Amino acid sequence: MRISGSYALPVTPERAYDLLQDPVVLAQCMPGTERLVRIGSDEYEMKMKMVISAVQGLFAGKVRIADQKPPEQFRLIVEGSGKVGFMRGDGLLTLSSASATTEVHYEGEVHVGGVIAGVGQRLLDTTAKIVIRRFFEKLAASVSQTAQAAAAPLSPPPPTNSAPDSD
Repeated sequence: MRISGSYALPVTPERAYDLLQDPVVLAQCMPGTERLVRIGSDEYEMKMKMVISAVQGLFAGKVRIADQKPPEQFRLIVEGSGKVGFMRGDGLLTLSSASATTEVHYEGEVHVGGVIAGVGQRLLDTTAKIVIRRFFEKLAASVSQTAQAAAAPLSPPPPTNSAPDSD
């Protein structure tokens, strides 16, 4: 199955590149992710729950980052398997500046097998698009919340209840 598309993030390409490689951010934004832990300089171990129609299961696998050209592009290579099947994916993410945002273009191939492949190509394609859209929506919301918190004025310290000295 081929996947492709783009999404605008309200940050610079450098910041978007860093966010897209931060395991904490990725784990918070990727739907179904239960764990994403760095096991090497450009490799992560993952556990995620996938739900496609009536088929659901826990997948364990690895994510590797390759062909890095900061802050312009990198390749994600994903492999996972579980009781309901397996999935392998390879995708190229390209970042470009677009006024006050960064346009993230993605394209790649995903292969699935086992019970999960039995749900049909159309349902797999629709689910992949939904998962990718939710990921970018959560990432954009996270970026916006961080920016708002950084821009908020610092509130003055609370008043102290100090009584005058009585001698």
